[in-house]
Amino acid sequence: MDNDNYKYERELREKGIALIAGVDEVGRGPLVGPVVAACCILPEEFNLDGLTDSKKLSEKKRDFFFEEIKKQAIAYGIGIIDERKIDEVNIYEATKLAMKQAIDNLSVKPEHILIDAMPLELDIPTTSIIKGDLKSITISAASVLAKVTRDRMLIELDEKYPMYDFKNNKGYPTKKHLAAIAEYGIIDEHRRSYGPVKDYLERKV
Repeated sequence: MDNDNYKYERELREKGIALIAGVDEVGRGPLVGPVVAACCILPEEFNLDGLTDSKKLSEKKRDFFFEEIKKQAIAYGIGIIDERKIDEVNIYEATKLAMKQAIDNLSVKPEHILIDAMPLELDIPTTSIIKGDLKSITISAASVLAKVTRDRMLIELDEKYPMYDFKNNKGYPTKKHLAAIAEYGIIDEHRRSYGPVKDYLERKV
């Protein structure tokens, strides 16, 4: 059964491990704003029909799941690393920082952590799963928490700077976004180390 997204959790529970956390991040590719990670611990009887990788869900579905996951989770934490820190340490390191922050923000310490793809050095045993947001229900839940949190930040930014169309592109380098950079320049929230933003700054000089 390929789509058994409780497999990792079940194997851990069979070993007597109850507090299993899932971690995921969103926002490595955008030119604007923070990278956001979420971590959550779900109860064993957790069931949310249709929950999968947040990128595969409609916005309406994500918003619904976001509230449900927060309601049902034993604990959840969010980690937010802003664009300045991303420029300072690079996106890979910033993503790890966001994930660690999300784990630190849990009110309950997990016994094991399932991570989407990225290896993390922690004092808790971890399993890094490629495409974890599809293969583990706990990582799927974390991916929804992270995505909705970040999307809402970009929708707020869109109200301030509507010309960049952030509410639709969420900061990714779409045609409209790049055209707006060419026309209006960049804002404080742009990541200076990212190609199109860096190019704009170099041309200005």
